[in-house]
Amino acid sequence: MADTLPFDLRALEIFLAVCDAGSMAEAARRMGLTQPAISQAVAEMERRIGVQLFDRSARPLALTGAGGALRQRASALLSEARQIAPLLREAEHARLPLLRAGLVDSLSRALMGPLSRALGERAEQVSLLSGLTASHAGALLTRQLDLLVGADELDEIEGLERWPLLSEPYVLLMPSDQPTPTRAGDLEELARALPLVRYSARSKTGMEIERHLRRLRLDLPRPLEFDTPYGVTAAVADGAGFAITTPLCLVEAGLALDGLICRPLPGPGLARHLTLIARRQELGRLPREVAAFCRERLEALRPAVVALAGDELAREFRVEG
Repeated sequence: MADTLPFDLRALEIFLAVCDAGSMAEAARRMGLTQPAISQAVAEMERRIGVQLFDRSARPLALTGAGGALRQRASALLSEARQIAPLLREAEHARLPLLRAGLVDSLSRALMGPLSRALGERAEQVSLLSGLTASHAGALLTRQLDLLVGADELDEIEGLERWPLLSEPYVLLMPSDQPTPTRAGDLEELARALPLVRYSARSKTGMEIERHLRRLRLDLPRPLEFDTPYGVTAAVADGAGFAITTPLCLVEAGLALDGLICRPLPGPGLARHLTLIARRQELGRLPREVAAFCRERLEALRPAVVALAGDELAREFRVEG
């Protein structure tokens, strides 16, 4: 092919060694090669370039005009090539100038502080925002965020890499003096005694709960809804009703659950999945390393989950990956 390179860096190194040594025999000795190997490498360069590089009738070897021109450029080329490996090693450990991350609000208490410190070791400036997954997803796609930890895997969008973090069950949070629902239909009966305190349909959690209720053919009143785990949990703790929530949302609320109890959600199983998402191949190993850090922190929450939700439900609190 016309654009094939006429030599590689090793051949260029051999060429310069012959130039410095003044003979192919001396160049072979200095490089620990045989003289035929040196001669063959030089001859192959000349064949591929299409010009003579050395005047072999002169002793010591003399460069032709083409050889002299190549020698001027060869030293610079090899010097650049030798700097590549150190530069790459330095880049591997270099800090980014800016790293922007979005964190679903149900992870604020668990991850905001530790994650900010971890990202601070990898970037000169860190922006860590808490909020709804949907808003973070839009910011990621418009390059206003570099990665997000959220409750939506964004499966329908190409060009992203995804690192699973956690799977946790949806549970009932209800007053302990109420009968425990064992069938899906029991939720309707519970709702007659107590309103369902909802997560807003703006949130991924709220949307998943609404879809689940529709599958069960339940149309429950909606007197109260909140965007945050704290709002939902605080309302239930204040006697406003019962909620469908998750163990991690209870940890995030940080409230005492006196007089309340967690029970399995009756009917088909329903779980929430948390995932770290970044644009594919833009941050190297960083998303994988941040995902591993998040998993460690989430696993450390298991005792708190057991304390709030009980052993049975805590067994379904699974750190993934």
